[in-house]
Amino acid sequence: MKRLLSTVLISAAVLAGTATAGTFRMAHDVGYAGAESLDPISPSRFFDANQVLYSRLVRQDAKGMPSPDIATDWQASADAKTWTFELRKGVKFHDGSDLTAVDVKYSLERIKDPEIDSPVAAVLGVIDRVEIINEHKVAIKLSAAHADLPLLLMDYRVRMIPEGSGDTIAKTGIGSGPFMLEELDPEGTTVLKAFPDYWEGRPAADRFEIIGIADSQARVQALMAGQLDFEDSVISQQVRLFQNPNFKTQSIATGEWRALVFRTDTAPYDDARVRKALRLAVDREGMMKLASGEGAGTVTCDHPVWSGDQYRAEIDCSQNIAEAKRLLKEAGYPNGIDIEISAADNEPEWIRMIEVYQQQAKQAGISVKLKVAASDGYWSDVWMKEPAFATRWSQRPADQVLNEAFRSTAAWNESFFKNETFDGKLDAARSELDFTKRKALYAGLQKSLWEEGGALIPYHLNQTRVMRAGVTGLDPVERFSIRWNKVDVK
Repeated sequence: MKRLLSTVLISAAVLAGTATAGTFRMAHDVGYAGAESLDPISPSRFFDANQVLYSRLVRQDAKGMPSPDIATDWQASADAKTWTFELRKGVKFHDGSDLTAVDVKYSLERIKDPEIDSPVAAVLGVIDRVEIINEHKVAIKLSAAHADLPLLLMDYRVRMIPEGSGDTIAKTGIGSGPFMLEELDPEGTTVLKAFPDYWEGRPAADRFEIIGIADSQARVQALMAGQLDFEDSVISQQVRLFQNPNFKTQSIATGEWRALVFRTDTAPYDDARVRKALRLAVDREGMMKLASGEGAGTVTCDHPVWSGDQYRAEIDCSQNIAEAKRLLKEAGYPNGIDIEISAADNEPEWIRMIEVYQQQAKQAGISVKLKVAASDGYWSDVWMKEPAFATRWSQRPADQVLNEAFRSTAAWNESFFKNETFDGKLDAARSELDFTKRKALYAGLQKSLWEEGGALIPYHLNQTRVMRAGVTGLDPVERFSIRWNKVDVK
């Protein structure tokens, strides 16, 4: 009842709201049913709040490469097993304390805490320990060589928090980012205020409000009505609704993806032949056009490495109905197979993707049933629980996403893909210091997922974000490192 009442109150508040200069308003999908955590490494992290509460050690630049944030400079030892980072001086936490090497050591080493069971552990498990050289310099010691450690440190969850704050950070949100917590209410409106001592200067906006709206269409309607200032999950078919002087749009090529996941530990998806058949039945260009719009992204072949990544491998994954039928017959399904996929309306593409898939797959004798789940709590109740389900991922570097989504021991290995050979190649790739050899190893990993993986990743999306005309400071080339301190509403 509380959850339903909260949703009603949120809708009423949105419909009644008015635009306010200096207050930036956006929405989130309440995907953790109100259990969203301000702990940046929590499995149920509150992404939209955390991105403005905390600073990173290393941030992405406009091209997706490492650039300074709390760390101003870094260098690797000859064997790439020790990385030394110089830290910015004069950085303050929201409680007035100084951010120093002690806090960096604590933030990074805490990621490996088994009691937290953070998904980031699969990404940064290579960190053995952090040694303090002086108040503003640390040495990160690795258990194995890693040529691309700064790429991993760009992760949106790798944020700096005060030493010893792990037990309280989920509620206090004390970081060194441009905004500080005033009120936490994931199912209602979470309010943040400008942090006057932010190291880059006082933020342009006075307040930052994050409103819980589970339904994707309701978020679009709220933006149209002027009750939100920004929405970044607008699909191409909806852009025409905002083609007037009251709004402006930005389209950005990204490594973001939506997928249909088949758990490899659950029949019938525990048979690699069935999984390959399910993926061969797809016309990816056709699915992208019908589900997300003409030119909405770039086709990919069931691996997560996007076209802008230096390690991307190009693979032919054309639709092959005859081969899909052959594989199903060989696996014991000569008359086809019936499957069920769970999805909700958290993402507008999910339902349409499955509807398109129903039509394409039936040519191969695959009957697809859509099981519609509740949006509220989807990530806690459906994702990684049902045998087949829809998922979404944001852009990540090749090494990070391959380890985080497909390593056998990764907390977010959503397809439950367990392959010791694959894991060994992951280790070999990140430890290889020769770029050409390293790229070849990453290419082989991507081809392995095309042959045996449990995720149907048909394309990477261009992101279309829409904002009210009065919003300023949002650089159109920035995607996952938006400089929120520069954003304002007039």
